[in-house]
Amino acid sequence: MNSKIDLKSYFQRIGYKGEQTTTLETLQQLHRLHTQAIPFENINSFMGIPVKLDIQSLQQKLIGERRGGYCYEQNLLFKDILETLGFSVKGLAARVLWNQPEDKITRKSHMLLLINYDGKKYIADVGFGAITLTGALLLETDKVQTTPHESFRLTKPHQEYYFLQVQINNEWKTLYRFDLEEQFLPDYEMANWYLSNNPESHFVTDFIAARPDIGRRYTLSNNVFKEHLLNGNTKSNTLTTSGQLKNVLENELKLTLPANLSIDEMFEKAQASAKRQ
Repeated sequence: MNSKIDLKSYFQRIGYKGEQTTTLETLQQLHRLHTQAIPFENINSFMGIPVKLDIQSLQQKLIGERRGGYCYEQNLLFKDILETLGFSVKGLAARVLWNQPEDKITRKSHMLLLINYDGKKYIADVGFGAITLTGALLLETDKVQTTPHESFRLTKPHQEYYFLQVQINNEWKTLYRFDLEEQFLPDYEMANWYLSNNPESHFVTDFIAARPDIGRRYTLSNNVFKEHLLNGNTKSNTLTTSGQLKNVLENELKLTLPANLSIDEMFEKAQASAKRQ
């Protein structure tokens, strides 16, 4: 058990009022509530602020300051929460293939979790941005699995690795490819430094935020805000002022902005990034 984890504050942050038990029901509730309460966002890397992965910094930022984060921050915090509750959890790494050919060799730049429970294996991932899982999936291939949002499935066309796919508009799209080799904090720290400092990293060049809610998903790419309804409809709005950006971040994305952040400066930078695309 990680004695450094403040479970009470975490439960208050995500609105969890259930039992502190090591059950599948607890896992699924925490997974759903975490993603709905703690938004995906990359303000730090976009604005040149260091992204720290130690558990004290993660708790301070995601719980105490009511901020969000990207995959390493989200899933490292979730991993420690689950382990504190008594779950057996391992960190994994994935090659992101969203809108990419399945045979493309991308960097192992994403983190997900492998959970052993009651003789079965599950994957959890609370940090994949616009299409993050809102429920844990059984590690079983070629089986359609429902979540509070979309349907997902795992395929294993090769002996070495799995594909995670999501069904959108009756089409299966691949999110990423992963294997079951355990990863550790130093592995994530190296990838995190690259993603948050490399001038060509999209986490440095573009502002990204997302949060799932009941019946919908909210996404923000630089200054373009979208509301994706689960019935397939999408509402899109190009933000033209820093006030509009602040309103979207605080209300739809449920993000508390840092006190020392210049929303005007961030909006100007996001708007410039959008124009380069």
